[in-house]
Amino acid sequence: MSNQVDLNADVGESYGAFRIGADDEILSYVTSANIACGWHAGDPLVMGRTVELASRAGAGIGAHPGFPDLLGFGRRNLQISRDEAKAYVLYQIGALEAFVRRTGQSLQHVKLHGAMYNLVSKDAVLASAVIEGILEYDPDLILVAFSGSRFAQLAHEAGLPVAHEVFADRAYAPDGTLVSRTSEGALIKDAETAAARALRMITDGLVQASDGQDIQVRPDTICIHGDTPGAVSFARAVREALENAGVRIRPLREFIG
Repeated sequence: MSNQVDLNADVGESYGAFRIGADDEILSYVTSANIACGWHAGDPLVMGRTVELASRAGAGIGAHPGFPDLLGFGRRNLQISRDEAKAYVLYQIGALEAFVRRTGQSLQHVKLHGAMYNLVSKDAVLASAVIEGILEYDPDLILVAFSGSRFAQLAHEAGLPVAHEVFADRAYAPDGTLVSRTSEGALIKDAETAAARALRMITDGLVQASDGQDIQVRPDTICIHGDTPGAVSFARAVREALENAGVRIRPLREFIG
């Protein structure tokens, strides 16, 4: 059983007049914030405000780069080259860090978003490009990567600090990947169910897949999607279940690196 874990949430995903998520509320329960960098969601004003919210909440601040796809919320696959993958990530990290430096804080981590996250978890060429870009920018940045993925393995081998990520609010397929959002049952809709799954991942290192079999996971950080309906209640339930079981909830910077 692990006695410590980070809780992370994707935040800062509002855009212009459109509000997505309840960032100020969810940040009171999580310990790391993945802040959209303006390409799949967010805009300069939202980025600045979200960085300030995360800073006041004491959450570790991370860049959340995605594909340049506001209409598709970064969840549509784009065909990109190795050079593009590296440049896209560098560009977005740099944009967010401008707002982070203004608060006197420093970036803690990088977590890719949506289709880009899924793509590099499987594509070693693009994964290596992203890792190379992060190392060139700041080799102390923690990479948040899907637990057990090739992406995580390559980052370990390159010397980048890695946090293995699991999901409390998503269903797992038998091959260990996440069930596609277009499939029935992809989202866990009950907060107590999500909390029980999160606790089992921490205590046993296991999560039940959609076919009923158990899959091994390594939970350094647990994601709760900020745009999921009821995200705040999910974050509250997960945190309470873990703390009641004696698990310490800590930002990544305190135990990864």
